Amino acid sequence: MEIRFRSGDVELAGHIARPARVAAGKVPAVVICHGFPSAVVGAADAAPDFPELADRVSSSMGWLALTFTFRGCGESGGDFSLGGWLTDVEAAVVHLRATESVEGVWLAGFGTGGALCLSAAAFMGDRVQGVATLGAPADFDDWASHPRRLLQHSRDVGAVRSPNFPPSLDAWSRELRAVRPVVDAGRWSPRPLLIVHGSDDQQVPPFDARVLSDAHGEAELRLIPGAGHSLRHDPRAIAVLLGWLDRQRQ
Repeated sequence: MEIRFRSGDVELAGHIARPARVAAGKVPAVVICHGFPSAVVGAADAAPDFPELADRVSSSMGWLALTFTFRGCGESGGDFSLGGWLTDVEAAVVHLRATESVEGVWLAGFGTGGALCLSAAAFMGDRVQGVATLGAPADFDDWASHPRRLLQHSRDVGAVRSPNFPPSLDAWSRELRAVRPVVDAGRWSPRPLLIVHGSDDQQVPPFDARVLSDAHGEAELRLIPGAGHSLRHDPRAIAVLLGWLDRQRQ
């Protein structure tokens, strides 16, 4: 089912999948987050098949699953900023806990979305039960070193649509260093963390996965042999994610 919910003053477009049969009581829920749009795909089609993944999680595992497009992507409003995307993850958790009968909320994200899931969980504490990252960076220092280049790229892919956004480049840039997944991994410990990464990822080096794992100290680290960055389309990575979610419920 297609839904809309608020993240601050921005309206986000989402898709929620509910299990066909729900026993009495509450069900576990997972928020699934996409990554930063590529130059090939663009922001308008940043997550075209994520509703399919949410439906699969719901139908095969009995979970409630919510996926959405971040601000600046798909049919969601607003413009990309890293702090704004972090707020979007938190808003998705708040929306689920306020509107659905859930026994807990887990977060699963790909690429940038995965890193932000970890940072959001560290901030939200007990409102999140577990986090899974797939191809996530340990930090955003590369982006922070070239903020004007990132802003132009964001315009090129359609994630920044407003001509006068951001109102302050300095404030927009500071968020790139303020969000520190590697620090948040330590803050999230010892709560459940799954880290999945492709051994041949050319966009985010596998070293980042090991850094996140070491910072957490008790993470489940799985490197997928020969896999690249697009783990959403790797059945092995998805199988690892679904298996981990199943164990979380048990």
